[in-house]
Amino acid sequence: MTTVGIDDISIYSPGFFYPLEDLAHRHGVDPAKYLYGIGQEQMAVPSPDEDIVTMAANAVAPVLTADVRERISTVIFATESGVDQSKSAGMFVHGVLGLNPNCRVVEFKQACYSATAGLQFACDLVRHRPSEKVLVIASDIARYERNSEGECTQGAGAVAMVIAKNPSLVEIHPQSGLFSLDVMDFWRPNHRDAAYVDGKLSIDVYLRSLRESYADFCRKDGMPLAAIEKLCFHQPFTKMSKKAFAALREAAGAEADHLDETSYAESQAYGRQIGNTYAASLYIALASLLDNCAEDLGGRNIGLFSYGSGSVGEFFAATVRQGYRRRLRTRAHRALLAGRREIDYATYVAWFYNSAKSAEDRVCPEETAGRYRLAAIDAQRRVYAAARNLELNAAACP
Repeated sequence: MTTVGIDDISIYSPGFFYPLEDLAHRHGVDPAKYLYGIGQEQMAVPSPDEDIVTMAANAVAPVLTADVRERISTVIFATESGVDQSKSAGMFVHGVLGLNPNCRVVEFKQACYSATAGLQFACDLVRHRPSEKVLVIASDIARYERNSEGECTQGAGAVAMVIAKNPSLVEIHPQSGLFSLDVMDFWRPNHRDAAYVDGKLSIDVYLRSLRESYADFCRKDGMPLAAIEKLCFHQPFTKMSKKAFAALREAAGAEADHLDETSYAESQAYGRQIGNTYAASLYIALASLLDNCAEDLGGRNIGLFSYGSGSVGEFFAATVRQGYRRRLRTRAHRALLAGRREIDYATYVAWFYNSAKSAEDRVCPEETAGRYRLAAIDAQRRVYAAARNLELNAAACP
């Protein structure tokens, strides 16, 4: 029987980080509030010549085998940090990487949920036309007001997934539970760089969405939770997984008795070092689970919950393929995070808050540790290029 799912996965995060312990001191709070209270240790910080397009290109580059290049029929770019109100960020990636011209390219938006919409759309396309492959990209920069409660959850990162028949990594099952509710828990009007957020409401709606989408999953005869051994949740901060797990256990009752905090622990490893990545968050968590779980997960089932404020939730299941470890990029992902450079508070503020606005024409000095960069904005046109220090940057960005 033909299965459909994730054949390859690659993550990218900027080559710079700012430690949350220092931010806590700047905010005059106990560092334990950030390190343990929300479960965050570091915040990935993009340099001024990095954006969602360059991060996406850096995530995609490792998965572009000759076969993938030839068979890509669709590129789906999921983000809530769009760089243009008309042109898809995916078209910029298409140009930077010289992708197959005989394909469609679109951008999806629904807060942090959109990558899951892209994944499900991609799986349906491949089920309909099994000879094709679909590239799903999620890339975001989580940005809040300086000195706000949300500042400690900021981050940046991207994930690229190749969706194909008979996948090497993870089979995605077709049943999923859905729940949508029009609510203002988190939003970013067009004129703002930073989002508005009602933190308590957002957590409440997240947990309601989890309960409701799981109930819908059960009504649709989704995989019994008793058959699921690992979990991945959307992580605006890694401690949210603990809240989500408690809500799922309460909703599932005795069916969840075999699950405990070790069921999702490995999925938090990358998020602690990167911070919130909005649409990419759930799939960076999935990569973290596959890379860091000491047990062989081949043949075992994962439950996944995706949430996007505003709001949409989806609960679905996946099965890890036998022999999946041969296709993982564990060494590259770990080297990427280990090779990052710590920056001080002044640099963090300059890059995250005081860098030139995207609407201003400018030439961007090369700062990135990645392979691709925003070189300039010229007559309101974004200009991307390979980094001049390509060999050095490639070593830091496997």
